[in-house]
Amino acid sequence: MALDWTMLDARHKPIPLRDETTIMSIDRDSQVEFSLTIPDAPPSGTAATGGNGGVKKLKERGKLWLTNKRLIFTTPKEGKTKPSFESLSVPLDAILSSKFEQPYFGANFVVLDIKPSPDGGLTDGTNVEIRFYDRGLFEFVGVLEKTRERVVYMKRQAAMEDDENLPAYTSSGSAAGASNAYADTPPGYVA
Repeated sequence: MALDWTMLDARHKPIPLRDETTIMSIDRDSQVEFSLTIPDAPPSGTAATGGNGGVKKLKERGKLWLTNKRLIFTTPKEGKTKPSFESLSVPLDAILSSKFEQPYFGANFVVLDIKPSPDGGLTDGTNVEIRFYDRGLFEFVGVLEKTRERVVYMKRQAAMEDDENLPAYTSSGSAAGASNAYADTPPGYVA
């Protein structure tokens, strides 16, 4: 996951990656709210320097795209003030967990725990809250979960195929001229 790394076209829409297709989009300005919580790195052990253990909270409204590879959020191009972040790109396999929240008062929202990309501007423990202002969230959560499961499944399948291409294992005892007798057999044991 990376902050402000999404390549955008002139209309401020994300440029798709190779073999990427859009599954769902909410592309009207300010209909989606992203609240990003980025924890500081806590001081380690007896170190006096390092993070203070606090968090940095960024909140913006904008547009959302769900593709077969990533979840993308962008802020409006024109605005009165400069946004705290312009875009957020989350590969679907970097979503560690999701939690659908239904508070007694207020709109439903989903919380995603994210694994940050190296040098992406985020730290471990980062999470995102997503709220919709013009529609229900339940349909989006279902589509996101199914798409994420598919990405994780395909990644595991690719890893298993790589394992199948490993060279065949041969034990040291099956080499030519090798003895089948073991040196550390118990007394009185005949193999």
